[in-house]
Amino acid sequence: MTADTPDRTRQPVRRVIIAGGGTAGWMTAACLGKTLGKGLDIRLVESDEIGTVGVGEATIPTLLTFHELAGINEQEFMAETQAVFKLGIRFEGWRDVGQDYIHSFGMTGTDHWTAGFQHFWLKGRERKLARRYGEYCLELRAAEENRFAHLPRNGLNYAFHLDASLYAKFLRKHSERHGVQRIEGKIAEVLRHADGDIAALRLADGSLLEGDLFIDCTGMRGLLIGDTLGIELQDWSHWLPCDRAVALQTQSVQPPIPYVRSIAHPFGWQWQIPLQHRVGNGIVYSSRHVGDDEALAALMGNIQGEVLTRPRVIPFKPCQRETVWERNCVAIGLSSGFLEPLESTSIHLIQRGVIRLLQCFPNEGVRQVDIDEYNQQTRNEMQHIRDFIILHYKVTNRADSPFWDDCRTMDVPASLQHRIDMFRESGRVFRMPNELFAENSWIQVMLGQGITPQQHHHIADLMDDVELNRFLEEIRGRVERTVAQLPPHADYVARYCARPGEPARPTPATA
Repeated sequence: MTADTPDRTRQPVRRVIIAGGGTAGWMTAACLGKTLGKGLDIRLVESDEIGTVGVGEATIPTLLTFHELAGINEQEFMAETQAVFKLGIRFEGWRDVGQDYIHSFGMTGTDHWTAGFQHFWLKGRERKLARRYGEYCLELRAAEENRFAHLPRNGLNYAFHLDASLYAKFLRKHSERHGVQRIEGKIAEVLRHADGDIAALRLADGSLLEGDLFIDCTGMRGLLIGDTLGIELQDWSHWLPCDRAVALQTQSVQPPIPYVRSIAHPFGWQWQIPLQHRVGNGIVYSSRHVGDDEALAALMGNIQGEVLTRPRVIPFKPCQRETVWERNCVAIGLSSGFLEPLESTSIHLIQRGVIRLLQCFPNEGVRQVDIDEYNQQTRNEMQHIRDFIILHYKVTNRADSPFWDDCRTMDVPASLQHRIDMFRESGRVFRMPNELFAENSWIQVMLGQGITPQQHHHIADLMDDVELNRFLEEIRGRVERTVAQLPPHADYVARYCARPGEPARPTPATA
C-alpha cells in the first residue's frame, strides 16, 4: 500500500522506527539513543506474543567497544545478564576424533616486522626447542587453567557468555533512559510512499507509526527488507552445510568455565555455554545427514544437569541479503542474513551494523552514496567471516561419516582456498582491511585443524639455538607467571559481578 508525500527530496531523518526487539532491536536502540537520541525521535515496536531466537549467548571482545560507546557499566551488565567471562572456544573432535584445540582471543608470542611469531615457532619446532603453539598465548593458557582477572592496560583480551533474553531486557531499560519509546504491538501492514520508500507501519490495533528511517530487526523473516522491499537472500548452504539447530538450557552442575565448548558430531556440532545460573546447550546439524529426533537424542546424551527448557528446533539458512540497506530501510541482525553460531559472530554483526549506521547516518537525508558504502562494507565483512567459518569444516582429517566426507572434499570460495594454500606452503597469513579475525585466529584454527606449513620465513633461520630458545622461553615464562597469579574464573566472577541485590567486590589483578 502506498502513502503520498508532497516532496520528499533529501528529507532530513528525524524519526527512526525500529521494527522488532530482541538483541538486535535493543542493541540498535541503546546505541542510537545514547549517541543521537537528543536529536531524534526513536521508537521501537515489538510484541510480547512474538518470541526471539536467542541462540547466540557467546560474544567476542568487540562487544566491549560497543558497551563503551553505549555507556554501559560492565559490572551492572554482567550481574543483570548472569554473564561470565569468555577467553575463547575449545574445538573438540574437529581436527579428528579425540583431537582438541582452543581458538583463543589475544596474541600468540611476539611478532617481528618481517614475519609473524608462527615462523619462529615453526623453526623452534624443527629444532625441537618449541612447545605447543598455545603455550605462548596468555588467553589460551588462562582458559585451559580456568583462570581470569582484569589486568592493567587491557592485558587480557576477553568477551562474555550472557543470557540473550536478559540482555535484551537490560538494553531496553538502558534505551528508555535515553529517550527511546517502546511500542507494544504486532505489525499488520507496511505502507510505502509513491516513490517506493517505506512510509509507516500499521499495527494490529490500527495505530500508525510514521518514520523517516526504518530499522528492520524482525529476524529471519525480514518483514521490511525482504517481504516489503523484495531484497533476496544469497544462499551459502553449499559451503555451510548445517541448516538446523536444537537448543535447550540446563542447570549448572559445576563452576562456569571461561570458554565455549564446541563438540564435533558425525553430522554437525554441539555447543555448551556456561553462565552464572545455567548452561546454554544446543546442537547444529545438517538435515541432509541426520533427522531432528536423532540430533536431539545426541544432544540429550551429552549434557549434564536438569533440563530447564523444552528443546526448540530452529531451522535456518546460511545466507546474506543482496543488500542490507535499501531505500530508507536498514536490516540489522538476522534480517540481514545469518551465519551459524560457530565463532560467536551474531552479536558482533549486530553491533557492526549499528556502528556502521552511525558512521553513515543520513541526518540530512538518505543518499545513495551512503547506501552503497554501507552495503559494500557489510558484504566484505560477511564474506570474510563466512570464509573463516567454512575453514573449520573444510580443513579436517575426519573421515568417519558422510557429513565430514562432504565437508572435507567440497569446493570452497577462491578467497579461502588462497589463504589455505598460502599458509600450507609458506606459513604466511595476511589480514584483510577491516577484517574481524586477525592473523592469530587464522593461525590457531589452521594449525588446530591440522595444517602444518611446509616452510617458514628465513628470518627465523638467523637465530641460533641459544638465541631462539631464549626468545621462546622468555615468552612462555612470562605467560606462565601471569597465569599463575590469576584467580579461578568462578571466584573472580562471584566477586566482580554479584547477582542483583548483592554487593560486587571488584578485585583487579596486579600482574
